[in-house]
Amino acid sequence: MHLDVTKWNHVFKLDPDKELSDELLEQVCLSGTDAILVGGSTGVTFDNTVDLMARIRRYEVPCVLEISDQEAIAPGFDLFFIPMVLNARDPRWIVGNHQKALREYGAILDWSQVLTEGYVILNGESAAARVTQADTALDVKDVEAYARMADRLLRCPIFYIEYSGMFGDMALVARTRELVQSARIFYGGGIDSPEKARQAAEAAHTVVVGNALYEQPEQALATVEAVRAVRTAGQAS
Repeated sequence: MHLDVTKWNHVFKLDPDKELSDELLEQVCLSGTDAILVGGSTGVTFDNTVDLMARIRRYEVPCVLEISDQEAIAPGFDLFFIPMVLNARDPRWIVGNHQKALREYGAILDWSQVLTEGYVILNGESAAARVTQADTALDVKDVEAYARMADRLLRCPIFYIEYSGMFGDMALVARTRELVQSARIFYGGGIDSPEKARQAAEAAHTVVVGNALYEQPEQALATVEAVRAVRTAGQAS
């Protein structure tokens, strides 16, 4: 089991609020993906989070909780990702919820398991954008500034570009990858085919596939090999 996120090329993101059969979950966990990220924007509870985690735990794959609601914080995950939505208009999603969570759990946290994600949400129609009141009317310079903020000012190990529900601007993603020094660029949004996974893998460090699993599972599962092919070609060149 590899817990070094700098080595992750492909991640599946599972939503505790969505149904996933045992058969499909087994295919996901045995697909060769580098990790399973558990999280969602709405409907995430302690009970459905623990239930999904317990089902994933049957398999030898890193299991990570992306914390969007402190009520859903549950033990038993390998790592905990803390998203800071840098372009949120509601400051609770930048530092407010984090302060409340640390007030409650800060003294007992194992900080070796905690990683921060500098998040930028770019699809204004997504649930994530609505919940956080994200300012999605950003140009290239805006996103570059957020990338530098996450990478050099806040020292986040992950800069997550989230288009949630639509396939984004890969030239923009590639540009952020060029300018960061330490942060790993995660990209998520609209990856519903091997071809889009290949494009994303060429632009970002780590490709996150989520919604497609619930809508086009065969295509979603095929993204693992597509990303691996890009990385193998890159190592050979």
